[in-house]
Amino acid sequence: MDLKTIEALAPDQASLGAAAKLTKRSNWPRLEAHEQLPLIWGECQGSGSNPYRVAFDTSDHGYKCTCPSRKFPCKHILALMWIGATAPDSFARVDQTPEWVNDWLGRRRKPGQPPTAPARAEGKSIDEAARPEQSAPVEDAAAAERREAAQRKRAEDTRTAVSAALDELDQWIADQLRLGLAGFVDASSERCRRIAARLVDLKATALAGRVDELPARLMALRSEERPDAAIRELGKLVLIAKAWRAAPEDAELKRLVSTSETREQILADPNAVQVESDWEVLGEKIETRRDGLVSHATWLLDLKSPTPRFAVLLDFFPASAGRRSGAFAPGDRFKARLVFYPSRNPLRALIAERLGDAAPGAWPTFAEDATGDPLAAYAAFQDGAPWLSDCPIILPAGAIALDEKDGVWWQPASDPHGIALPVAGSVSQTLLGFDLAATAALWNGARLELLASQSSIGRLDLS
Repeated sequence: MDLKTIEALAPDQASLGAAAKLTKRSNWPRLEAHEQLPLIWGECQGSGSNPYRVAFDTSDHGYKCTCPSRKFPCKHILALMWIGATAPDSFARVDQTPEWVNDWLGRRRKPGQPPTAPARAEGKSIDEAARPEQSAPVEDAAAAERREAAQRKRAEDTRTAVSAALDELDQWIADQLRLGLAGFVDASSERCRRIAARLVDLKATALAGRVDELPARLMALRSEERPDAAIRELGKLVLIAKAWRAAPEDAELKRLVSTSETREQILADPNAVQVESDWEVLGEKIETRRDGLVSHATWLLDLKSPTPRFAVLLDFFPASAGRRSGAFAPGDRFKARLVFYPSRNPLRALIAERLGDAAPGAWPTFAEDATGDPLAAYAAFQDGAPWLSDCPIILPAGAIALDEKDGVWWQPASDPHGIALPVAGSVSQTLLGFDLAATAALWNGARLELLASQSSIGRLDLS
């Protein structure tokens, strides 16, 4: 594999230029090569939380990438090949391939003869792509001051617009309460869509998405539960608005109301919480939103923390792009350094550095809450940030049962006639009555979303 082959395989010059920017080692939490087989693979961190999985067969130029690009090969493949040609020592030598690479190898068809390098197409130059970009001219003091003044003016205009958006939201919530909750629940879809559009106009885009998804949260509940849930959801919107007015520069509140930080900003933040540990993928939560985006949340469990500690890798992509392959599968274990977004309850994170695979095994035995309340973590979660919804928890030993209406419930083994928590959706019949030593789930105040359990027969994937 050489640079001329990469140049010939590239679909265009733009792809080569984009690949050149991805050849920095910091973009690749994981780079590995098989000791005997002609295979290299890696994980390339894109703009989202989940890295793209990239594999390349150096013998026949076969490749695989989980990104949604319609260029073949994509920039991630070209970058992987580029690193392999110029910095082969960057790859850790291993004697086993990951499961996702094995799956790709098992499904692909190899050509009957070695490939011939494509003829070089005009208009493509790897030398030009590798050439450093020309430095921007030095900015004089007056120009720098004008630019900074313009940035301050834009920030002030945004704060003014968001403040106006929250005023309109407050009035809208008051109108819904005045008209009655029964009417609001029945007409929530149209009413929420109208105010969400207004919030977008006033630059409160993140909050607009939350309001737009409110009807879906209500419709997922039984009809008799919806008025109480509507009160809770509207109350959380009021709390967000009040908190933002008190601290408009708070990073978490800005993320909830207007826009989020970039990956580069999070990684460069010296105050961001960083945790290096062994992590297990508990499960995924994939939702198609009304704004045409798909939310893909990957929940992780820290296997070295004495008390339950979680992280979520959150990505958004257009629903029109189709289902995207995830970088991880439930049950995967890996060593990594995670950087968390600033928050009162740090959960959302980015993978800053992948450090290899972690050993399989059971979950650690976490210290139990002194109250014996399985929802104590949720109460603490709400105390810190009452506007949040999904709280990850570890439930003690218990079992899943059905009620007379086929509703699904989790109940503890220590007190089967005491507290029971309703479970969202349906479960496999084989799970009913099964002894679960510990269960990881998301609790939103009304329903459990099961992620995974530990049992006498090992790990059970429930997501």
